[in-house]
Amino acid sequence: MDPVVRTSEARTLDDLAAKGPDELMALYRAAHTPTLEDLDGKMSGRMLAVPRAQEPHVRAWLEKFARSPLFPWQGKTFTHETANHGHGVNRLLGERVTWFRFHTYVGRSHAGDFDAVHLDYSHDGNPPLVRKVKDEVREVAPGVFLGLAYLSMKDGEHLGCFFGIAKS
Repeated sequence: MDPVVRTSEARTLDDLAAKGPDELMALYRAAHTPTLEDLDGKMSGRMLAVPRAQEPHVRAWLEKFARSPLFPWQGKTFTHETANHGHGVNRLLGERVTWFRFHTYVGRSHAGDFDAVHLDYSHDGNPPLVRKVKDEVREVAPGVFLGLAYLSMKDGEHLGCFFGIAKS
């Protein structure tokens, strides 16, 4: 298991949202790999940064949209079944809709030589594009998790965005 690395720089989703992609990646690499049980329950969510959309006016618009009540994604709910397997679902539209189910497991991160909790969307109940998404999360502060969302494409996996989830 990783040594627990926590930083006073990121205690809330707002703290994470104030950081750019390079700072978020540094935090992610220094974070702790949680157990599946650590994630159990309902988590509030927030899109944090889109690395390929860093022009100031685009970034400002995305940040404002991600904080607004109009942003469709509200968070995730997790349930572990064993130490090595669990499942979950995304909550959308004011939590009226649960969609995009995933399976969870701990495995090697795409971002470095360490483990992360992976969220695998590649099952038949999800739309084809969603099946190509690979999320992973690590804990940056007690109950606060930083996530990476990758999109699998023909030429490999590309980091689409950073997101944060926190115990509700």
